Amino acid sequence: MSTTTVSSAHAHPPAADKPEWVKWLTTTDHKKIGIMYLVTAFVLFMVGGLFALLVRAQLIVPQSNFLSGNQYNQMVTMHATVMIFMAIIPLLVGFSNFAVPLLIGARDVAFPRINAIAFWLLPLGAVLMFASFFVPGGAAGGGWTQYPPLSGPGYSGAGVDFWILGLHVLGVSSIMGGLNFIVTILNMRAPGMTLHKMPLLCWTVLVQSWLQVIATPVLAGVLTMLLFDRNFGTSFFRPEQGGDPLLWQHLFWFYSHPAVYIMILPAFGIISEILPVFSGKPIFGYLAIAYSSVAIGVLGFVVWAHHMFATGLPASIRTVFMFLTMLIAVPTGVKVFSWVGTLWGGNIRFTVASLYAIAFVAFFLIGGLSGLFLASIPVDLQLTHTYFVVAHIHYVLFAGSMLGIFAGLYYWFPKMTGRMLDETWGKVHFWITITSMNLTFFPMHVLGIMGMPRRYYQYLPQFADLNFIESVSSFVLGVAQFIFIANVIYSWRKGVKAPDDPWGGKTLEWTISSPPPAHNFDEIPSLR
Repeated sequence: MSTTTVSSAHAHPPAADKPEWVKWLTTTDHKKIGIMYLVTAFVLFMVGGLFALLVRAQLIVPQSNFLSGNQYNQMVTMHATVMIFMAIIPLLVGFSNFAVPLLIGARDVAFPRINAIAFWLLPLGAVLMFASFFVPGGAAGGGWTQYPPLSGPGYSGAGVDFWILGLHVLGVSSIMGGLNFIVTILNMRAPGMTLHKMPLLCWTVLVQSWLQVIATPVLAGVLTMLLFDRNFGTSFFRPEQGGDPLLWQHLFWFYSHPAVYIMILPAFGIISEILPVFSGKPIFGYLAIAYSSVAIGVLGFVVWAHHMFATGLPASIRTVFMFLTMLIAVPTGVKVFSWVGTLWGGNIRFTVASLYAIAFVAFFLIGGLSGLFLASIPVDLQLTHTYFVVAHIHYVLFAGSMLGIFAGLYYWFPKMTGRMLDETWGKVHFWITITSMNLTFFPMHVLGIMGMPRRYYQYLPQFADLNFIESVSSFVLGVAQFIFIANVIYSWRKGVKAPDDPWGGKTLEWTISSPPPAHNFDEIPSLR
């Protein structure tokens, strides 16, 4: 294994006497880029949350006219699109940017300028996406999946074209970031850091990066095919001209199911770094967690058609995908078993970071179990168009990814800023978030079993009570995030100064100052 070392003078030349904001906007320092990812993506997370609150405001009573049907479809589409492509994935990329070079003992990522370009494509993609609200017909309204013919010519306006172009830009950013992390992790580890000594966050980022590099070009291809159908007279997905709408679903889900693991694997890594520190024990089953991440990455490419059980696929094909979907629960179960084994018998310290990490294990499990139900063909045929699926995806992506992100923010904030987040207000944020999250999303399981269809902007009176509870709780959940924002702003400016290692961490980032110097390490560390 070759190790790349760069002197600090060459890694980051001394900046001229520029205003601080100019230094940030022109930086190639992976730590600053990581923080900018986190700030930008969290702002977009709040925007996506606003779209969700407009949806819940419409659904607070059965026959509401707060939004028109078209406006409701636009809000649902943009909420999911923003949360997936502009919030959760970039938030996790932000952690990767900040932490991975520090964890492996490198002075930066392999390609700092490409890293900076990848970041700046994020706000550009967001601008393109939000510009769709101002074109004739408004934003895309065919759902984040944009199934033809709902996204085809004659069914939707130019907003779909902006949606496609915005996703193209975000996809280019994703590919550039993925290639950067693959090269960084494989070629720039400190001397003596073999793959089997590498922190588990780096394992999950490596697998995530391969998923991005392999799967995202498929999304780019199918988006281009849709763009050509809409504007240049082709007929890839137009049945009236010999096309096949199911082709879109196959290609879209070939990307979008691996995308679920793109959104959750680094959160697995974050939890695997935090739990050992606050349980006072080494991680239980290091190799099991590492190689189960690889197994998830491989199996993620062969289960896409479980999203299509209701489309009339042959029974033999559906049976194969049902088996493969159930099989992918095994490596995830290995992780949960290892996390519980890490906590078992440990001297647990209940900081805000550890509370979020433990909550992640508990509530992500609900999303995993509901996914097993949906992997069964008979169950899926009954529930696939109901709110049960909405509950499932929110327990995976909010009770999963977002709780992991909050755990990481509370854990690495002292290293990022040199200040401690206030633990008291952090616990207030935690308990309100956990309570309102469950009151918002758990009743959706019941509504789905009762038969309430998803994607409808009005509903029957028998679903009213649970929808009222969900809508009120969703507003509480939204307001709770302003507690976190206020805590971050105040602590960043006036918080208690953080020592180099406030938690007793065992990885390399805790061996240097808080915040780290521009060159990370005075000397590249050597592991024995």
